[in-house]
Amino acid sequence: MQCPECKSTHIHKNGKKKGKQNYICVDCQRQFLDSYQTHKGYSQELKRECLTMYVNGMGLRAIGRVKGIHHVTIMNWVKQVGELLPDAYAPEEIPQVGELDELETFIGAKKTKSGCGQQ
Repeated sequence: MQCPECKSTHIHKNGKKKGKQNYICVDCQRQFLDSYQTHKGYSQELKRECLTMYVNGMGLRAIGRVKGIHHVTIMNWVKQVGELLPDAYAPEEIPQVGELDELETFIGAKKTKSGCGQQ
């Protein structure tokens, strides 16, 4: 076995990490495992299914519960796809009628300083 950093064969065992044997190089003090297994990731089909569920109105946490994937992972997939979309839509004709949703916000200060209108 060789050190991945300096290619030295002067190596000692150095405990275990997550059930796998950990080694240390005596020359450069680099710690490493005997064999690394990289995360294979999720299939493109599973990502597509999750994104379809999201577009159809299902929440991130609900998708995570159904598919067994962390909701932050799904959110990152949504962000990645969103970055591929164009910045703005330029219509050929400007619409004559616009539609707005009703939204009420509070601006200013409260009239009372304590509960029930009394000081």
